Amino acid sequence: MDIETFRTLLEVNRTRHFGKAAEELFITQSAVSARIKKLEENLGVTLLDRQRRDIHPTPEGRRLLRHAEHMLALWRKARQDVALAEQAQAQLAVGGVVSLWDVRLQGWSHRVHNAHPELALILEAYGHDRLMRRMIDGVLDVVFVYEPPQLEEFMIDQIANISLIMVSTVSNQSAQDALTDYIMVDWGNIHALQHARHFPDAPAPAQRISQGAIALNFMLACGGAAYLAEQTVAPLLASGRLYRVQDAPVIERSAFAVYPRRSARLDLIKQVIDYFDSE
Repeated sequence: MDIETFRTLLEVNRTRHFGKAAEELFITQSAVSARIKKLEENLGVTLLDRQRRDIHPTPEGRRLLRHAEHMLALWRKARQDVALAEQAQAQLAVGGVVSLWDVRLQGWSHRVHNAHPELALILEAYGHDRLMRRMIDGVLDVVFVYEPPQLEEFMIDQIANISLIMVSTVSNQSAQDALTDYIMVDWGNIHALQHARHFPDAPAPAQRISQGAIALNFMLACGGAAYLAEQTVAPLLASGRLYRVQDAPVIERSAFAVYPRRSARLDLIKQVIDYFDSE
């Protein structure tokens, strides 16, 4: 199967338009139509529901889209692996939940690169479930998450403790007052359970934001309070742009490296994980 056919299917799904997909792929619209038609004929199913102003995947199309994305990712990884072999370089594909990139992974990746400039890094940020699926599929070599899966085929190393503290744009605020103009940041299910235990009578949060960095920018522009990583907000506390809510408890989060027990890159993975200790 031509890999470009899968690329075409993904682009049509993204743009919901044959003409726009053709522009993005630098081919004609008739070529896009021909590729999709041939793919449907080979599989014996209809992949796209073609309405005049609304092209969307059929149930069979949605299932194939997952495989198409996976195959393209593996193809990119294989192509880079082959190219790097001529240069005697190693490659490592790393994934992490977005909030960990904000807090710890960005600095860790810089230290790894500075210590091993010959190492080709592929760095990705996704949600927990997608990261685990990509590692199971062989696209990623190691992932960094808050809540590791308890599966026998994976090695799990705790790599960091992250202290989350409640901060506010208003000084001398109590936790009860801060919760009236509050931003709930998604730090994972365990954090949500701990938060509910600490504040059982809290009103519904004014805002819900999935990433700490976005929540921080929102607070600085619009005001409010939220639980954020102490490491991230320390400079803003020192400068007086944010204030710690003193009676709010610290909520601790642990971060973990997850990787296959039988990985061909096991020694390399363990070596780069050690760079968390150097922070």
